[in-house]
Amino acid sequence: MMGIVFSPLVDWPVIWAAAVLCAVSAGLALWRGLPGWWLRLFGFVVLLMALAGPALRDETHEPLTNVVFVVADRTESQLIALRQEQMETGLAALYAGLGRLENFETRPVEVTNNPGAADDGSFIMAALAEAASEVAETRIAGALVLTDGRIHDAALLDNFPAPVHVLLTGEENDWDRRLIVENVPAFAIVGEPGKIFLRIEDHGAVPANVPGRAQLRISVDGGLAQEFLVETGRRLELPFALPHAGMNVLQFTVLAEEGELTDRNNSAVISINGVRDRLRVLLVSGEPYAGGRTWRNLLKSDSSVDLVHFTILRSPDKQDGVPVRELSLIAFPTRELFVEKIDEFDLIIFDRYRRRGILPGHYMQNVAEYVKNGGAVLVASGRSFSTAESISRTPLADVLPALPTSRLIERGYHPRISELGNRHPVTEGLAQFAPASPSAQDDTPGWGRWFRLIEAEVKTGDVLMTGADNAPLLVLGRAGAGRIAMILSDHTWLWSRGFEGGGPQLELLRRLAHWMMKEPELEEERITAEVTGDRVTVTRRSLGEEHKDITVTGPDGSTLVLQPRRISPGRWVTGFSGKENGIYRLTDGELLSVVAIGPVAPREFEKTIASAAAFDPIMAATGGAVLRLEEVAEPRLRVVREGRVAAGRGWLGVTNRDAYVATDIRQSPLLPGWAWLALTVSLMIAAWRYEGR
Repeated sequence: MMGIVFSPLVDWPVIWAAAVLCAVSAGLALWRGLPGWWLRLFGFVVLLMALAGPALRDETHEPLTNVVFVVADRTESQLIALRQEQMETGLAALYAGLGRLENFETRPVEVTNNPGAADDGSFIMAALAEAASEVAETRIAGALVLTDGRIHDAALLDNFPAPVHVLLTGEENDWDRRLIVENVPAFAIVGEPGKIFLRIEDHGAVPANVPGRAQLRISVDGGLAQEFLVETGRRLELPFALPHAGMNVLQFTVLAEEGELTDRNNSAVISINGVRDRLRVLLVSGEPYAGGRTWRNLLKSDSSVDLVHFTILRSPDKQDGVPVRELSLIAFPTRELFVEKIDEFDLIIFDRYRRRGILPGHYMQNVAEYVKNGGAVLVASGRSFSTAESISRTPLADVLPALPTSRLIERGYHPRISELGNRHPVTEGLAQFAPASPSAQDDTPGWGRWFRLIEAEVKTGDVLMTGADNAPLLVLGRAGAGRIAMILSDHTWLWSRGFEGGGPQLELLRRLAHWMMKEPELEEERITAEVTGDRVTVTRRSLGEEHKDITVTGPDGSTLVLQPRRISPGRWVTGFSGKENGIYRLTDGELLSVVAIGPVAPREFEKTIASAAAFDPIMAATGGAVLRLEEVAEPRLRVVREGRVAAGRGWLGVTNRDAYVATDIRQSPLLPGWAWLALTVSLMIAAWRYEGR
């Protein structure tokens, strides 16, 4: 390819200034009628040309192919109905058509989504922009995007040098039903009423025979679901009350109607942390002693505890003949506490209490019934527990996990965690709270000694700690729906006083209270799951020695059997990768737990009706168009000029950019320097002689 280029000897502004001066001088000479002005003008023009340095440039060009991007949307929403088949048919037709075009090159772009990512979605514009950045803009002939139109980065691609066409999957008569949960609280008070707002919406070409009501199922922690008939298209207000503290998993499911595109957006799982507003505790102290104040201080140190302290200050060995009912300055409301309002307490503590006629037998029967109905009792035994005044000789004995043998052990010993206690969440890891390191010759945790132990025979409970002669020290048991704990010593206060280094009295009491309140994290038998991305770590807690296989049921109904491995006493761990967003159910045949990976209705399934509206701005800017693959399964391709109409009935246009690369460049001066000088001088001499005549 031949052409003229310039290599000026001086700056272009100087040349242009000289050209203006030359034009002005020629104009004045013409105005005054001077002869030979035109010869002088030619001489100046030749001089200016010499200063501009004209040269002949000969380039050898090699044409470049025109690049067309074919973007295939392979995200999860493209798996709905016949969309994937439509896309594969359209892709085959496009590749065949592009193969027949001369000097055109195809660049495939595959777009997928990451179900486990927090920013999951269809990022087609980002993928197209990244692919286009690797190609010279002068080579881009167009982009063909096969998608359902549900993209999440429409504003990212604001310009493109060639037409962007959309080949839309899906069908005109598609419709779908969607469950939307809104205004979900992060936490709520256990037992207190709360509200959750949700909507059930229908989108697309909803058939006339589809009812305006839907079956809504609600379950808590994977339990038995309750079913309700609710209206669609309006905001629903659902009252709720959390059954327990800790994480409560609520699952909402709308039964699918016939003809829906998908039921992946018909479910939602939300987690609400249950917290207790106040822990109401009734502390019954049977006699004054050094540890009585310790119990009160421990309970009052927690601002969330409402404490009612019923204490007897009269020494048990004092015999003055005064009737028990006349010992107090005011009548203590025993009937109100133990009959009328006993169910309002979360925990009742009997601290060194003995039978003295203050609480009649039917009151203790009420306490036993309170436990069976779901209440919690902690018994901190004293010397009297092994005597005839023991509360084990009252109706409360029906719910006690251990009964005294009448033997009292009074010598120093170190409390120890039993083998079962190492697996129980109440005492697991308590040794790390030891003030001193365990002795190399002894297996004690390094706690301070106690000096009294009431020997007892265990009926149904679990022994978590032992004392002198390996006798039970801490026993936990269940009675009906309630729980009861027994500390068979009244020397726990030595730990709070720091005797011989002390011990974890506060931590032990906290765990006991939470276990009796049925906090999930302190349940002995439990399956938990922790999600990190798409990876789920499953933990199985058990007091047993053998593990059970855990069966995982995915959102699509597929199952996976996991074999956990033991990592510590009472704890087994396993894991799996969730390839699909949704609810996974975990069970070992007895226990059931649920976990959600990503949103249960993922971003890909929030809106499922195919639409190219998100592409309207880029198509309007580039002259692109939309073809529905339902109507044109095999679209035709044509080559069009830039700026011309790029689409028509059943066809799409790509532009020929005529791009090339220069393989060889040769450049030579138009005239040598002496020729320019000779030509200029000749014209000046000719003008002088012409004017002389």
